[in-house]
Parts: sequence; C-alpha cells; structure tokens
Amino acid sequence: MTDAPKDIPKEASLDSTARDVISQPHPRLLAAADWADYELIDSGNGLKLERFGRYRFVRPEPQAMWAPRLDMSLWDADGRFVPGQGRTEDDEEGGGWTLTPDLPSEWQVGYDGLRFLARPTPFRHLGFFPEQAPHWRWCAARIRGFADRHGRRPRVLNLFAYSGIASLHAARAGAEVTHVDASKKAIAQAFENRDAAGMQDAPVRFITEDAARFVEREIRRGRRYDGIILDPPKYGRGPKGERWRIESDLLPLLAGCRRILSDTPRFLVLTIYAIRASSQAAHYALAGSMEGAGGSVSSGELVCVESQPDPRVIAQANFARWIPEASDEA
Repeated sequence: MTDAPKDIPKEASLDSTARDVISQPHPRLLAAADWADYELIDSGNGLKLERFGRYRFVRPEPQAMWAPRLDMSLWDADGRFVPGQGRTEDDEEGGGWTLTPDLPSEWQVGYDGLRFLARPTPFRHLGFFPEQAPHWRWCAARIRGFADRHGRRPRVLNLFAYSGIASLHAARAGAEVTHVDASKKAIAQAFENRDAAGMQDAPVRFITEDAARFVEREIRRGRRYDGIILDPPKYGRGPKGERWRIESDLLPLLAGCRRILSDTPRFLVLTIYAIRASSQAAHYALAGSMEGAGGSVSSGELVCVESQPDPRVIAQANFARWIPEASDEA
C-alpha cells in the first residue's frame, strides 16, 4: 500500500508549471478582418458554411469538431462539396460539387480594391484562398517605397502561384512579378484574373514550368529577386512529369530560393497546406535555410474567423516569413 501524496507547496507547484513552458517560436494567428466578399458564417459537424461574394457554400472542414451554432435550416447554400467514397478528408481530389441551377460558372469578387474571379473547382476551393489576404497586404507593405530607395521596381518571384491573386496584388503595389506554376489551367486562370482586374499592362510575367526546375535555371542565369513567395503543395507533377513531394523536395527548393535572393532582399514567404505538421515545421525549415543570412523569421497559422459573437477560429495553413531586419515585423 502506498502512502498518500503529501501536499505540494504552492510555490513548488508554480515553479514546476513554469518549467513546463519552453522557449520556442511563438506562433501567430493571422486573419484578414476587412473582407467584404468572403465570410465564414458558421462551422461544425465537420463542415463550414461560407460566403463568396453573394453566394453561399458548404465545404468539408475536419477541424470543425464542434456543433454548429446556427440551426441547420439556416445552412442553405448555392453549392455543397461532397467528398468521394473511399477518400480521406485530407484528400482534396476526392468528391465533387452539388450546385444550384442559378449559380453562375464564375463571378467577380474583390479584396483591397483588386477584382478577380471566384468559381467552384474540383479541388474543394473557389479559385482563391481568402485566408492568404494577410500575406498579400504584408508583401505589399514591404514592396512600397522600394523604388524610391533603389531606383527600380522590386523583383518578386511567386512559385506555385496558382490563380495569381498574390502576383497581381504585388504588381499593383509596385513590384515586377514573375509568376510560375506547373499547371496550364492555373496559368489560364491567372490571365483571367489579370483581365478581371484590368491589369493587362501590369509587369507580370506568367510562366508554365516546374518550380524547382525554374529556380535551378535562375541560379544558372544569375537572376536575382528581392522577394519570393512560395505555396508548395503536398505533392504534384510538373508539365514534363517532374515529381514534387514536400517532405523530400522543400529543403532543396528553399536552398535554391536563398541563392536567388538579391543583395537588397525584402522578404521570403512560405505557406504550407495539407500536411500533418505544426507551424514549427515551416518555421524551422525556413530558419534553417536562411541561417547565416541574418534577419528574422516569424511563423504561425493563417486562419478564418467566424462572423458571429464569440467566434471560433479555423486554421487553414501554416506559414513562415523571413525578412532581412532583426525585428518582430516578419
């Protein structure tokens, strides 16, 4: 028979609790509070109810392990994404949309004065990722004023650039942008968004190429960039059959990105979706790749916040940012 535990002094208990807290990077939660054309209305039971422009959609959300606050009769939607049988919730390729007859194939939405297109895609999303808006604004803030200091536009490289919202937003802020994606369909959507924004003359170069191969070529060409944005998928294929797996290919790509940063760098932004890892993984991957370059790295999660009292928050992606200054601005 064991003795009953003795009372632990209050001071000792507090000291023990303090020792459980380790000094590591503190993750930030970033959310755009000024969307007019996007809204996370409610969530729960593995689903989320959202508004894109004037249209409402229900999509799977494995993190919504709580109960919805709105009655399900209020979850009427113009489109519902139904996962396919035999697919996991992390598999974005499984399933399809059930859409109302009145829903157009595409429609315009806007953010921060930039117009672009929304449309249901086979991959659950609506052609853009609203949670990335804090990145768009942050990059724009670091782009502005560069020309006054250096006598030229900053050169920004956007890898895995998809439908081009980040590229167009950066160009409007004053950057010369190189937009790279391996998908011809994604590049076509980026052209459509350029036209919707009325930015046909914007300094954006659209390139259909494997991201890793493009960086290797830029190293050989001696081209340099003042800012780099990359949003790599978990896995994918390039236009010539190149294979990409984030677990094995991310670090070599980050090393290449460091080699093509200019002598006047402004930022490097990494966003990661669809992997079972915390933001610490993105932080240490970027921090290790930039070791010896000085500056500072911050990290955290891009989140969406419900538009209701006492809102719940849903994390959508991990991110890490590097800037050349040793500050908390990253």
